[in-house]
Amino acid sequence: MFSHILLGLSTVLVPQNLIIIFLGVTGGIAIGALPGLSATMGVVLLLPLTFSMEIVPGLLLLLGIYCGAIYGGSISAILIRTPGTPAAAATVLDGYEFAKRGEGGRAIGISTVASFIGGIVSAIALMTIAPVLSKFALKFSAAEYFSLAVFGLTIIGCVSGKSIVKGLFAGVFGLLIATVGIDNMSGFARFTLGRVELMSGFSIIPAMIGLFALPQVFINLQQGVAKEQVIQKVSRVIPSGKDFKKMLPISLACGTLGTFIGAIPGTGATIAAFMAYNEARRWSKHPELFGTGIVEGIAAPESANNGVSGGALIPLLTLGVPGDVTTAVLLGAFLVKGLQAGPLLFVDHPMIVYSMFVGLFFINIMMLVVGLAGIRVFTKIVSLPTYVLTPLIFILCVIGSYAINNAFFDVLVMFIFGCIGYVFGKLRIPEAPIVIGIILGPMMESNLRRGLILSKGDPSIFLTQPISLIFLILSLVSILWPLFGARHKVAPRKPSNRA
Repeated sequence: MFSHILLGLSTVLVPQNLIIIFLGVTGGIAIGALPGLSATMGVVLLLPLTFSMEIVPGLLLLLGIYCGAIYGGSISAILIRTPGTPAAAATVLDGYEFAKRGEGGRAIGISTVASFIGGIVSAIALMTIAPVLSKFALKFSAAEYFSLAVFGLTIIGCVSGKSIVKGLFAGVFGLLIATVGIDNMSGFARFTLGRVELMSGFSIIPAMIGLFALPQVFINLQQGVAKEQVIQKVSRVIPSGKDFKKMLPISLACGTLGTFIGAIPGTGATIAAFMAYNEARRWSKHPELFGTGIVEGIAAPESANNGVSGGALIPLLTLGVPGDVTTAVLLGAFLVKGLQAGPLLFVDHPMIVYSMFVGLFFINIMMLVVGLAGIRVFTKIVSLPTYVLTPLIFILCVIGSYAINNAFFDVLVMFIFGCIGYVFGKLRIPEAPIVIGIILGPMMESNLRRGLILSKGDPSIFLTQPISLIFLILSLVSILWPLFGARHKVAPRKPSNRA
């Protein structure tokens, strides 16, 4: 393992890759600071830039955008009470109270350092846990991979929002999309409508660009020109010794919590941030001060949501199952490069894996440096007018979709999925289950059929293999748990008509 870490260091510590890390982190912070954009959208929009790059620099760029955007969301959350990303929603509670007192710079400094601590904790966990888990995953056969895919699809219940039915509908829609193209087992073309471009199915990247980025263009056009936001001046951003003493223990604890939550597929940074905020308040000696603008109220959610970045990579790299929506996009980047995330990645491409491990450390260090040094620049980005932002997003959508295969058909695919994403958004149908269905559908189908071929048509192979059975049991628990919890909720009592 030590030799692999040295290999990763030698790969990352070259001027080209350090510059790429700097550009990725800086771009990610800028994207995260813009209300309405998200880490997922940032990674999707800039993913086409990596097509002509080597795999390691491309992944470092995407990871830099990912980590930078999660942190960048706290800037607008603190200054204008508008989370730049959903992961920064909990930061609003105490962060904006600092800004109202004229201490916006102090709050952003606390957020920057806490994000760095949470990111480093997650990087350490990724480096220590992932190799062990990958050795265990090498024992997987077709039955285990099928059950793992089924378990991965139960993430849909976690990312469905308030309506599980709508989430299931979106997930089934994604599974149907995944069936388009030539069947891997029989070689027959399915649902291609006679189009040669659909022989390999819908391109994943244009579909994701359409689902996540293009609807924001439609929304901005519908809302018209937004009013300009008034941004206060930002002064001292480096936390004082007193602030650092308060935030260090809570950042370490919540960074660990965020890493653990991120390693559970389907959770994500938003859930981690609110859970960390709630636990910090529960264990605090002064819980009544939360929400009034205290150091712990910023450090807890920011360390947790940045801790998710490394945690979410654990199931992605070891099992090939995305930990959240953004890592599902990263999985798409692997597929574009002809790589399959999973345990064999550690065996066949250790340089790529350990470069990501080491790169995550330097990405968080770069985020700390860039965040503290360039905060006055990033605060100006918050006030970028809609009439500038909207055409920029649209241009990136078109260029990014076209650049994959140099085909206008992919632009058409992007536009179609953009319309679907916009309509689904109006109907409050989540887009994330569609991506999960598209990614995991082929894995589930192919391994189901391989397993049945190996067992000569006996479906009990999925129950007699111990690891496969465990995943199926976990899938069942994951499905029934929300229903069980819903049945035990106490219905609100109706007011009595009697005087």
